[in-house]
Amino acid sequence: MDLGANFTAKLEPFLLMSKSAKGAGAAKLIQDATSAPGVFVFAELLDQPNIQELANNEQHAAFFSLLQLFSYKTYSDYLQYKDSLPALNDAQTTKLKHLTLVSLAHDRRILPYDHLLSVLQVSSIRELEDLIIDAIYQDVIRGKLDQKEQQFEVEYIMGRDLEPGKVESLLAALQHWASTTSAVLATLDDKLAKLSKQAVQEKAAKETYDKAYQGVLGEITEKQKEVKLVNRPVNTLKSGPTAAGIALMERRKEQERLAAEEREREKKAADEMDVDDENGKGKTRSSSQGDASKSRKRNRT
Repeated sequence: MDLGANFTAKLEPFLLMSKSAKGAGAAKLIQDATSAPGVFVFAELLDQPNIQELANNEQHAAFFSLLQLFSYKTYSDYLQYKDSLPALNDAQTTKLKHLTLVSLAHDRRILPYDHLLSVLQVSSIRELEDLIIDAIYQDVIRGKLDQKEQQFEVEYIMGRDLEPGKVESLLAALQHWASTTSAVLATLDDKLAKLSKQAVQEKAAKETYDKAYQGVLGEITEKQKEVKLVNRPVNTLKSGPTAAGIALMERRKEQERLAAEEREREKKAADEMDVDDENGKGKTRSSSQGDASKSRKRNRT
């Protein structure tokens, strides 16, 4: 449930009584409303005709100012105009400090303890933390007490009544916030569009790189296979050779065949030379034998 969602309901009994209360009765009604537990908004009561009449009543005008104080002022304002306002009881003092805490949280999210001690006129940190915890239980504010950093971190606050004349400044602030937010959103959209485009480009570049890498890797692998096929004996191949391997083996076979033919021709030529040598030696021996026979015949004669 949102903070302060039931505050208007708690004010309702005082609104009903204000329709018949006048003068001192209306002043007493203001005292009761500002002291009542759980009542933290007073704009509707302030707008009631019988309450508005107190502003022109010299005797009870201070009570009208007191109601204005609880509607949109702070404890510092009370201290400043204390002499012209009715004295506050303990319940009113605590409530006004709770409302002051809300006003301070409107301007800043982090409230240092030192600043709160000064503004709320609290004498110790323990008393200050008790006051903040009570405000949290009253559903006036939500936040976190940071004892290490000595500060109160605000998360949510109730909405207070607007002071007359502040609506225009509030609207201006909201318009400024809206324009600033629109500018920030436009900048974020532009950055998101650029990041999306960059992501697409990077993805395409990565795909191109991966494709080229796989192609080069495939070529290297294929060349390594060819080298292995060339260096291996033919009968050790577990798979069929490539076209390059087959061509290389054919060239080797052709070279071996030509070498064999060359060796055969050399062998035949050597054999023929050996036969010629044998024939020459036979003719020499026959000639020598004929000459010797002729010499013997001449001697006999």
